[in-house]
Amino acid sequence: MPKMKTSKSAAKRFKATGTGKLKRSKAYKSHILTKKTTKRKRNLRKPAMTDKTNIKNMKKILPYL
Repeated sequence: MPKMKTSKSAAKRFKATGTGKLKRSKAYKSHILTKKTTKRKRNLRKPAMTDKTNIKNMKKILPYL
């Protein structure tokens, strides 16, 4: 059986936690920051967990994570 390929774009965006959950960074923090409030920008800094509805697809594209 051939080796499975990891999706490199996904591998750069997601990291596995110790318990096996997938950690991701939040979107909307790259540009047009002047109109966003300080509170909103501060909350975008914190990492988020991948939703349970996407876990099945994520395990498929990240087989060795």
